[in-house]
Amino acid sequence: MTAAEPTPATSAPGDIFATTHWTVVLAAGRGHTAQADRALEELCRTYWFPLYAYVRRRGHTKEDAEDLTQAFFARFLEKNFLEGLSAERGRFRAFLLASLKHFLANEWDKTQRQKRGGQAPHLSLDWQTADTQFQLAATAEPSPDKAFDREWAVALLAKVIARLCAECEAEGSGRQFAELKAFLTAGKGTLSHAAAAKSLGLDEGAVRVAVHRLRRRYRDLLREQVAQTVPTAADLEEELRNLRAVVAA
Repeated sequence: MTAAEPTPATSAPGDIFATTHWTVVLAAGRGHTAQADRALEELCRTYWFPLYAYVRRRGHTKEDAEDLTQAFFARFLEKNFLEGLSAERGRFRAFLLASLKHFLANEWDKTQRQKRGGQAPHLSLDWQTADTQFQLAATAEPSPDKAFDREWAVALLAKVIARLCAECEAEGSGRQFAELKAFLTAGKGTLSHAAAAKSLGLDEGAVRVAVHRLRRRYRDLLREQVAQTVPTAADLEEELRNLRAVVAA
């Protein structure tokens, strides 16, 4: 698994953390504002699959993993679940996994299993492709925790690619993005600028400029996406280092 390496910003993030999803949730505290609820649900929709994969790697069947994951989110999204939450809880990635472990260890009673589609808050998740995605992602990694970090990285990078694709399509450069997006995740020198230029009907120099701009925007969006899950600039840099380590493994 490779990806364009995230690089440190040349300037401070400024007040970006005043409006990120996780900081909005943290700031809400016991208030549970509509904005915070939407922010939390958006985070859960983006990062639900790493939790499902973690449950599967703990030995649960496909069906039980689906029920456990959905029941966890039903509990997680309840109004009183985040009571007392503060910035000391740190990064959303770590908090979410710790919450799942607590749920699996102490709060799951099969005799009181809540089936999907009940009255409690629930997410509409793509269970039809979840098992296929899990089988494709399955590795020999014996640690569910390390596997969780890998799936988290995959989900995060997929979100970044989707955002960049949407931007390019809005600008009318969707075809160019489809041809050049491989340069974002491939190692240097592994792809041919000349071949891409021929396919797009451009000269090689123009393609190199386009790839450079695409990579720069990719790095910016990557920082923005990671920032949605952490409360401070220091946490952002630590999460980026963790991401680089996971991607390089």
